[in-house]
Amino acid sequence: MRVGGPAERILVAHSSEDLVRYATELWDDGDPWLLLGGGSNTVVSDEGYPGAVLLVRTTGIARIDEGENPGGVHLRVQAGHDWDHLVATCVDRGWSGIEALSGIPGLAGAAPVQNIGAYGQELSDVLHSIEFLDRESGEVRRMTAEELQLGYRDSAIKRGLEGVVLSIDLLLGDARAGDADPAAGGGPLSAPVRYAQLAGALGVEIGDRVPLRQLRDSVLRLRASKGMVLDPEDHDSWSAGSFFTNPIVSEHFSRQLPAHAPRFPLGKDESAPALTSFEELAAGVPLRVPQAEPERMVKLSAAWLIENAGVVRGFRLPGSGAAISSKHTLAITNRGGASAADVAELARLVVQRVQQEFGVILAPEPNLYGMEL
Repeated sequence: MRVGGPAERILVAHSSEDLVRYATELWDDGDPWLLLGGGSNTVVSDEGYPGAVLLVRTTGIARIDEGENPGGVHLRVQAGHDWDHLVATCVDRGWSGIEALSGIPGLAGAAPVQNIGAYGQELSDVLHSIEFLDRESGEVRRMTAEELQLGYRDSAIKRGLEGVVLSIDLLLGDARAGDADPAAGGGPLSAPVRYAQLAGALGVEIGDRVPLRQLRDSVLRLRASKGMVLDPEDHDSWSAGSFFTNPIVSEHFSRQLPAHAPRFPLGKDESAPALTSFEELAAGVPLRVPQAEPERMVKLSAAWLIENAGVVRGFRLPGSGAAISSKHTLAITNRGGASAADVAELARLVVQRVQQEFGVILAPEPNLYGMEL
């Protein structure tokens, strides 16, 4: 966003060993410090960060063979590797599963923290595990995707599990050779298209597959049209991406919203059966007590809520250097010369307007330091 003040001091880790050593030393010192990848999802106050900032600059993609993904590809990616470079490499080599995540800024190590997602794909679809320096134990351990409890833009790390991601392991499809479709332009095919807007841009149906490169190019064009691909000449791209997450509310609450407000039902939890069979009782399974069916939840469109609360594209407060993107109401942008205080002031206004109009409290998606909404 090109806002915010300086750090008190900077440390740079170029290897996993450096990363472990610096992090351990900083924890032992006991003073607050900040772990920073690409910084694309971070907004720091104008006063800056009053402590050490550890920059993750480890790089490398390795294919490993542990029999975890027969017929596919198992990759280990260092935490400091540029995410979009990883996606481009996979597309070039015919490896499918993250092509719809093209153009997302930042580094690989941050991907599981946020469980990044776009255009029908999420990291949780392909994440096998991470290598994690656990602050509590001081040990490096491997955590499975299940242990990370990944959710919508959420993970155990985001909810407070303290440590440092050293690398991530992905299980991808190998879409080369016989998977090519000459009628579609040739080349290895993508995973099935799952997002209506992307399917429309590609001229295909939901569930269809297209050449990997075609899908990547289409995603990059869609992101650029919303100011979501960094361009130094385009101030709409001087942002932290989507500034608010799409709210998740009960289906009952959503009925209070206008009938045309977008709603996206969430998958029903497939939990254990409510009743115990005679066979299970005979086998010693404890008696289950039927529970009330959990309330259905739906995801709302934060962009729709913002625009229909009267905060339109391009909106800015008088004298402020921050504005809503002219391309997308979810992004708060730096029009040149904005301060972090300008960004926070505009974000607070958006939250207030949406709450007043619809009773929904928007949550910020970027990591905020030294500032509150």
